[in-house]
Amino acid sequence: MTSRASQPERPRQSDAELPTRAELLAALSVAIDLGLGQPAEHMLRSALIATRLADRLGLSRQQRDSTYYATLIMWIGCHADSHEYARWFGDDIAVRHDSYLVDWSGLPYLRFLAANVGRGQPLVHRLSTMATLFINARGHISQLIHSHCTSAALLADRIGLDPTVQAAVAFTFERYDGGGLPTGVCGDAIPIQMRVAQLADMVEVHHRAYGVEGAVAMARSRRGGQFDPEVVDTFVNHADAILAGPPTGDAWAAALRASPDHQRPLDDQSLDALLVALGDFVDLKCPFTLGHSRTVARLAGDAAVAAGLDADAAVLTRRAGHVHDLGRIGVSNQIWSKQGPLSAAEFERVRLHPYFTVRILNQVPGLRKLAEVAGNHHERLDGSGYPRGLAESALSLPDRVLAAAVSYQCACEPRPYREQLTPESATRRLRRQVQAGELDAVAAEAVLHAAGHRADRSSLRPHGLTPGRSKCSAWSPVARPTKRSPRPW
Repeated sequence: MTSRASQPERPRQSDAELPTRAELLAALSVAIDLGLGQPAEHMLRSALIATRLADRLGLSRQQRDSTYYATLIMWIGCHADSHEYARWFGDDIAVRHDSYLVDWSGLPYLRFLAANVGRGQPLVHRLSTMATLFINARGHISQLIHSHCTSAALLADRIGLDPTVQAAVAFTFERYDGGGLPTGVCGDAIPIQMRVAQLADMVEVHHRAYGVEGAVAMARSRRGGQFDPEVVDTFVNHADAILAGPPTGDAWAAALRASPDHQRPLDDQSLDALLVALGDFVDLKCPFTLGHSRTVARLAGDAAVAAGLDADAAVLTRRAGHVHDLGRIGVSNQIWSKQGPLSAAEFERVRLHPYFTVRILNQVPGLRKLAEVAGNHHERLDGSGYPRGLAESALSLPDRVLAAAVSYQCACEPRPYREQLTPESATRRLRRQVQAGELDAVAAEAVLHAAGHRADRSSLRPHGLTPGRSKCSAWSPVARPTKRSPRPW
C-alpha cells in the first residue's frame, strides 16, 4: 500500500560523524564471514594477505586496490545460493566452512560431495538427494555458482566498486587449470586480482588452523591446479612476511589502513545507497524475504514521522530498517526454511541474529546508534523479546517503531511454516500484540498509518514520549527462556 507520511529530510550531520566506505565494506565482510562459517575478520585478514602478495608480485597501484576489494567481497554472493545449498547439503554454513579444507577437484571433491549431500537428513531422503545430484553434479553445482557470481557482480556494482572488481568476482570459482566453474576458463584469462584473492582466502584459513607451514603446504599442493604457479611461488618465498600481522580479532584497524579509500567519509546520499544495498544483500538469503528490508525501512521511516520523531531520529529509524536483518546471514537456511517446530538449539541460533547484526555494525563508529536500534527489532516492552530481553524503560521510540514495523511486515510475508496474512489480519495481529503489552501503541498505530490503514490518530505525535536512547550500555545477548512464540518473524 502507498505510504501516507512524507519522506523526512536528511539528517544534518558533519562528515566526521559519517562512516567511510571502507568501514562499511569491512562491516559487510564480517557478515560474509558469518555466512562462510568463519570467525570474524577472516575476509579482512585475507585482504591484508592479498595486498601484501600484490606488492610482492609488482602489481600496479590500481591493481593492488582492486585486489583488496576483490578479496574482501569475493564471497558477497554466498547468500544468494544459500537456499539451494541447504536443499542439497542441509546446513549451508557448515558445508561452506568444511569446503575450505578440500581442493575442489577430482576424487577429494567427489568424496566431499558424497559426505555432505543431505547431511542431517533421514537415510532414504539423503540417498534420494545424492542420486539426484550425482546424475549431473557439475551441472547442479554450476547453477549454484552462476547464481553466486551473478549476484556478486551486481552487488559489487551497487556498492560502487571499480569495474575491475566487478569483473574479478565473476571468476571466484574458476581454477588456473581450467577445471573450475561456471565457464572453465584457465590461466591468465582469470584476472590477476582474483588469482591473488583465491590464494589469500585459502591461505588465511590454513594459516589460522595449521600455521605458516600448513599454509605453505596447502599452496604447494594446489600449485598449477587451483592456483597460479607464480602467485604460489611468490607466497611461498615470502610466507613469513606475508602472514605476519595482527592475530585473530585484531585485523580491523590494519585492514582499514590498507584499504584504498579509508580516509574518505561518505556523504548522506552515498551512505543511504550503501545501506539499501546491504539490506537487499541479506534479503537474497531466503526466497521469502526478497524486498523485506526495503519495506520495513519505508514503514519504519514513515511511521517515525507520524509518531512525532524529529528528522534525524526518523532517518536513523529508516536506516536501521534497511540493515536490521544483517545477522540473518549467520543462521543456516536449514533453520530459516524449516517447516516443522524448531528445536531449542535452533531457536537459540535464531535468537542470536539481532546480536549478529549489532556485532557486524558496531565496529563502525558512525553506525553505533543505528546498530543499537537495528539490534533491538525483536525486543518487546514486557521483556519477552530477544536477544537481550529488554523491557519498556530500556527501549527508545525508534526501537519501538522498528519493532512494530518488522512485526507487521513479517506477518504480511509468507514463511515456510505458514501462509502470509492479509493486511487486515496483520493489522489485527499487531493490535493484539499491543494489547498483550508486547508492542508500543504509538509505534504500532504509526506503522499502520504508514502502511495505509486507518490508524488511531489520537496515538500519533504523543506528548512526553521522547526518542531517548537505551539505558543499557553493554550489548550482549541474555540467555533466558522466552515467553513468546518460537516463530515471531
